[in-house]
Amino acid sequence: MAGDQTTKRAFSIGFQTSIITVFVAVVLIVGLALVYLSFERVTVITQKAASSFIEKVAQLGADHVDEQFKNVRDNLDILSGLPSIQEADIADNARLYSLMAAMLRNNPQLFNLYVGYEDGSFIEMDVIDRARPAFRTSLNVDQDAAFRLVVISRTAGAAPVTQYLSENLIQVAEVAGPTGYDPRQRPWYVEAFRNDKTLLTGPYVFFATGEPGYTLRTPLREGRRGVVAGDVLLNRFEDMLAEQKLGQSGQAFLFNDSEQIVGHPEMNRLMAEIPERQDDLPQVGALKLPGLVPIIRSWREGGPAQQFFTGASGRTYVAAVHKLETTGSANVRLAMIAPLDEFYAQIIRERRTLFALALAFVGATLPFAFWLGSLMARPLRKLAEETDAIQRFEIAERPRIHSVVAEIEELGRSVFTMRSVVRSFANFIPRQIVRQLIETGSALRLGGARREVTVLFTDVADFTAKTERADPSQVMIHTSRYFAVLSDEIMHHRGTIDKYIGDAVMAFWNAPADDPDHTVNACRAVLACVVANEALNREFRREGWPPYDTRFGLHVGDAVVGNIGSSDRMNYTALGATINLASRLEGLNKNYGTRVLVSAAVRARAEQAFLFRGVDSIRPKGFAEAIEVSELRGELAKADEAEIAMCRRWDEIFALIAKGGAVETTLVRLAGFLLDYPADPVAQFHTRRLRAAAQNSGEAA
Repeated sequence: MAGDQTTKRAFSIGFQTSIITVFVAVVLIVGLALVYLSFERVTVITQKAASSFIEKVAQLGADHVDEQFKNVRDNLDILSGLPSIQEADIADNARLYSLMAAMLRNNPQLFNLYVGYEDGSFIEMDVIDRARPAFRTSLNVDQDAAFRLVVISRTAGAAPVTQYLSENLIQVAEVAGPTGYDPRQRPWYVEAFRNDKTLLTGPYVFFATGEPGYTLRTPLREGRRGVVAGDVLLNRFEDMLAEQKLGQSGQAFLFNDSEQIVGHPEMNRLMAEIPERQDDLPQVGALKLPGLVPIIRSWREGGPAQQFFTGASGRTYVAAVHKLETTGSANVRLAMIAPLDEFYAQIIRERRTLFALALAFVGATLPFAFWLGSLMARPLRKLAEETDAIQRFEIAERPRIHSVVAEIEELGRSVFTMRSVVRSFANFIPRQIVRQLIETGSALRLGGARREVTVLFTDVADFTAKTERADPSQVMIHTSRYFAVLSDEIMHHRGTIDKYIGDAVMAFWNAPADDPDHTVNACRAVLACVVANEALNREFRREGWPPYDTRFGLHVGDAVVGNIGSSDRMNYTALGATINLASRLEGLNKNYGTRVLVSAAVRARAEQAFLFRGVDSIRPKGFAEAIEVSELRGELAKADEAEIAMCRRWDEIFALIAKGGAVETTLVRLAGFLLDYPADPVAQFHTRRLRAAAQNSGEAA
């Protein structure tokens, strides 16, 4: 006996100790893992993210610069294809001048467009105000002058002339010259024939403005031998590159195969620092980032396009290099660099805080390990609590319970699986049914019972016309959002969603769970659906999606409610004339221009709480007597006096219509009502019907 007690006591102590040991080990592992991540993994993740991000930014920057060059190249190609350019017909050619002016207007990055020929002929059009103000001052020309046009026509034998044109190409002034200008001696002309595979020349000092810049040029392919070109002033190019920089200290610049900087946001300053040769270009080393040159050379030899390097001050930088496609054999590349601490400054600043928190977590958790371990020593109790929660239909997702004991681990897996199955099951079967099955332990069976229900049908007006040409995936997304909004309101007001039929919803109240106020709850749910539908439609309009205008039909009566189908596939639903009438009421909204139609039975049950008005009397197929149809207008407690007065006034007119009173008298009453409520669709409907009846009676007489 004593041996048995010893055995039981040892088993109990061993189980408790094993749980505590495992828990302490888990805490240590988690804590140490956090410490490791704070120093090692966060650094790696930060660098990977920075490398990936700067590569994308560099690609976007290169694409942007390429796009600027491509736009200019396309315009040069168009210009070179003009017969007047190919034939050097440049003197007094107003149509050519208009086209060149239009190209300059559409390309704000261009300072000018010009063409030089092998005989020395030359035409150039400048946008005066795109150069520095000193350029206009040096020209001493009227403020109305927007363009400068230089024409040297050796073919026509005319003297060189410079014209100043207004924005509308009206001549403002004209002067002779220039006399000493020969385009054939300029760098852009010479390099165009020396290397016609590249688009870019420069930077160099422009003859016209005395400012440095770049020339984009291409030789003429047909007609006279010559070169078509356009200039981008250095100050414009600096602005273009300044837009591409990343962060406060980041830089974006262009360089060539000789490791010369051909474009930089501070190009003027860099060129000014090499006074011994003003026509030379600064080297990449002029940026005073010694680690950058090896990265560029490594990339040229096949290394990665994104690398990290350390500056002279010990600051870590991330760099990315990307080729510009439009520069051809000039092999101009875009380089982008940014300090890593600016890239993810917040993460780097908080790394030490994270490390301290990780250590604090480990230190604070260990004293509680034994206390928490004692709680975990009773996993069976927790599993029992889990099963009790499932039985109470508390099926929110929870973490799975684990244990080193194989049997308990297996039981934990089973409970976890059961919760997942019940949660999935509840997505397809009304939750009240699932809760009832869990509470009673019964199984789903075919069959049903007769009971009173309030049934709702909804439909979207002109759904097919609105969506037949739309992207099917977008139709599914927006329609699902629509269903979610309506379903939330219906279930919030104790309704059961029966099914979704295309763009329609069928729902009912008082089944499977009893609801003594089911008709009132149904009316309140419909009004909530109307408000939610209008709010959703406002979102749809902002997104450019057609609104879903919903119509509702509501009826209360007896129906057969239960499971129909087969033994392996069944559906919980309601059947009978009550269901058909609710569907019929929804469709009748189209005739009367209404949104919510209810039967007389619904009105009788809920008239003390809601505002209704009569609409018509119908005789649906399968019903022996006519059924009065009413419109649900809102909650009575929230309706204002004007709305209540309108409904009372209309019901007096509707009573006259229902009794079959004199047509002329009824039409007079309707005309008075429409005078005050001209947009009322129900009054318009009855007016049209009575007039048609009166006309038919007159014709019959």
